This record gives sequence, C-alpha cells and structure tokens, in this order.
Amino acid sequence: MLGVIVNAAAVIVGGLIGLLVKKGIPQRFSTAIMAGIGLCVMYIGISGALEGNNLIILVVSLVLGAVTGTALKIEERLNSLGEKIEKKFAKNNKDGETNPIAQGFVTASLLFCVGAMSIVGSIQSGMTGNHEIIYTKATLDFIAAAMLAVTLGVGVILSSATILVYQGALVLLAQLISPLLENQALIAEMNCAGSIIIIALGLNLLGITKIKVANYLPAIIFAPTITALLLHFNG
Repeated sequence: MLGVIVNAAAVIVGGLIGLLVKKGIPQRFSTAIMAGIGLCVMYIGISGALEGNNLIILVVSLVLGAVTGTALKIEERLNSLGEKIEKKFAKNNKDGETNPIAQGFVTASLLFCVGAMSIVGSIQSGMTGNHEIIYTKATLDFIAAAMLAVTLGVGVILSSATILVYQGALVLLAQLISPLLENQALIAEMNCAGSIIIIALGLNLLGITKIKVANYLPAIIFAPTITALLLHFNG
C-alpha cells in the first residue's frame, strides 16, 4: 500500500501548489493550461488503447459497460457526491461564483484512477511489492494535480481519497487473485478499455464533448472477464 499512499500524497501536494498559484494566473492562461492537459490526457489514452488485441472484446465491453453504468447511474452518483462535498466546503470566490468542486473531484478521480498505469501499477504493487510504476504515476499525477487545481479548485485534492480507495482495492485484489492476473491478455484488454475511457475524458476536458465518462467504468471489468471466458472456451 506504500505506493498508493505516495500517489495520494502527490496529488494532495500538487493540488495545494495549484491552489496557491491559482489567483496569480489570468483566465486566458488557465484556459490554455486546461486545453493542454486535455491533449495530454488524449495522448495517454490513445497510447494505452493500442495495447488491445481484440476489437470485438473492446466493443462488447464498452457496450455492456455503458448499459451497466447508465443503469447504475454511476456518473450521476459521482456528481452527487461531488455536489455534496461542494455544498459542505465550497466558498464563493471574488466574482461570486462557486468553485467547481464537483467537477474537479469527478474529473480528477477519473483521470488519476482510470488508465493503464493505475491498473498495472496497482496490480504490480500487490503481486510483487514493486512500486516503480506507481511512483512514476505519482510524479505525473503531482504535475497534473497542480495544473488541474488551477482551473478546477480544491475538488482535485479531494480526489486523493478516490485514489486511496480505488488503487488500494486493486492492490488487495491483486494479492488475492495474483495467478489469474499473470495472464497478459487480460491485462492488455483491461488497459485498452480503460484507455478508451481516458480518451473520452480528454475530449470532455477540451470541451469537444460532454460524455458521461463514469458510466463506462464497468467496461474495465467486462473486458478481462470476456477475455478470460474466450480463453477458457478456446483453450
């Protein structure tokens, strides 16, 4: 769990730095920074998506994930959680507008927790005790948290709790089912599905789309499950 704790701490420190310099950055620079982050997020997503080897598995996983996520109202529930946090902690800024805590919390949580490094790093940490990938991710998240906090505020810092819960759960799960997770095909398809979701998040950050990204999260579970079933029946 050490790697996960370091990752969460990196987000908190990065977010605090972003909040400290926030008032000194004009809006036009904040907008440009957010666009740059959106482009980087898309690059990360595209790179990870290329790891997949079976397009049919990806399509089926995303469809099933979308149906499941929409039925469970995952996006709405996450936003509701963010809004409750916002009502409790948000203060009006100088312009009388409320800081977008809910948006910052949801966006940062998805960015930091959905992707190849988050999944693979947590699994490696749980299976072998090697935190190298998680430490690398923590460095990237530190920079991203600082940049996101400039435009999205304190909600970015609160996403550190999501990292602790999500990645911590993956570490513990990896310890329990390590023999199954040694199959690289399962990991590849899981990373591919997660990376497609990251691309959607990047499009949202760029203002191109308003996809309910969180509703696709179950695809990350469906992808390795379908892969495992196909390997079983074909083997």
